[in-house]
Amino acid sequence: MAKGNVAVIGYGVVGSGTVELFEKNLDSIQKKIGRECDIKYILDLRDFPDSPYADRMVKDFETILGDPDIEVVAEVVGGKTFAYDYTKRLLEAGKSVVTSNKELVACKGAELLKIAKEHECNYLFEASVGGGIPIIRPLNKCLAGNDILNVCGILNGTTNFILTKMIREQMPFEEALKLAQQNGYAEADPTADIEGIDAQRKICILGSLVYGRHIYPEMVHHSGISGITLDDVEYAENAGYGIKLIGSVKKLDNGKLAVIVCPRLVPKTNLLSNVDDVYNAIAVTGDGVGDVLFYGRGAGKLPTASAVVGDIIDCLKHQHTVLKLTWEDSENSDFIEPYKQVETSMYVRIKAADAESLKPALSEMFGSLIYLERASRPSDELAFITPAMKEADIDANLTILSHSAEIASKIRLL
Repeated sequence: MAKGNVAVIGYGVVGSGTVELFEKNLDSIQKKIGRECDIKYILDLRDFPDSPYADRMVKDFETILGDPDIEVVAEVVGGKTFAYDYTKRLLEAGKSVVTSNKELVACKGAELLKIAKEHECNYLFEASVGGGIPIIRPLNKCLAGNDILNVCGILNGTTNFILTKMIREQMPFEEALKLAQQNGYAEADPTADIEGIDAQRKICILGSLVYGRHIYPEMVHHSGISGITLDDVEYAENAGYGIKLIGSVKKLDNGKLAVIVCPRLVPKTNLLSNVDDVYNAIAVTGDGVGDVLFYGRGAGKLPTASAVVGDIIDCLKHQHTVLKLTWEDSENSDFIEPYKQVETSMYVRIKAADAESLKPALSEMFGSLIYLERASRPSDELAFITPAMKEADIDANLTILSHSAEIASKIRLL
């Protein structure tokens, strides 16, 4: 039986972790697939003369593409430029590709899955959503007998770390972000994490897989955590809520999907509220299985490499089999409900010279409100939770209210 030859494109954090884990567990991997296998090439433009794998390093992509012995390629360079070109050409050549590249899968997944199917190879991306947390395969296989009603979760470890510091240690946002950067959890430019872009890509992948139509990032509203203050944290804590950045996709009664990434007040009774630090968690609700929670490290060298190597094994094991992982492309966003038309309850914090005097007007606007308290609440401040109503209607009321009060903060409830 022919040896299963593998190539790795990119020798950064995930790439080096993939090679390390593959070599460390080579004996057990070979037993699992039933034949010998090997990492034949590692592509990177940099030199690694001191690496134990220096003899496998190449700088020309064509070396990998032109080698008929290469069955599977792990693309772990990230981004949409080189990675897209490499992946497309590899799939067209009948070589399976596995990846941790969430941006590429979120933006080009439907196209690349179609190419893989046409050329009888596989495009797998377990590592693209939850790092080391198994979620793609369980959704595609183990939970396939369910009608999935809802998927929501904490999909970004950086923001969860920051919010944990704000809640547990009363650390201001800027200070918590700086600590995340010092610990290597946040990039020098943290925008993709703190503004919800990273989580947006991940919920697009999950939603596309579950509901069978490609949800592009531009179809999904996202907002981040940079506007959350310790005042909001205190009000939420006193009312029995934690604050988490949540990505969610849900099937509505009208058949459309509600998809959004935003901070939410999460009740302490909900398991997601107890997921702290850099950990991620994804909750799935199926009509048969009920509620299932997937929990673990959502990023990092070896956790992400674990998922990449798992996909490599799957491809080598099913050498001549196209695994049923696919969704249709979408011409437009008519199957996505505009987020302003989705019902939600909203936490609102306002400031006004005589805030208490606004309560009758607030009741007239919203009906029954839940008012929140915190220690030494200033007299010019009110915080409340609205009843569930369309977000567009909440915003219309807040626009009227803004003539007599400052809308200091608003956060959706889970």
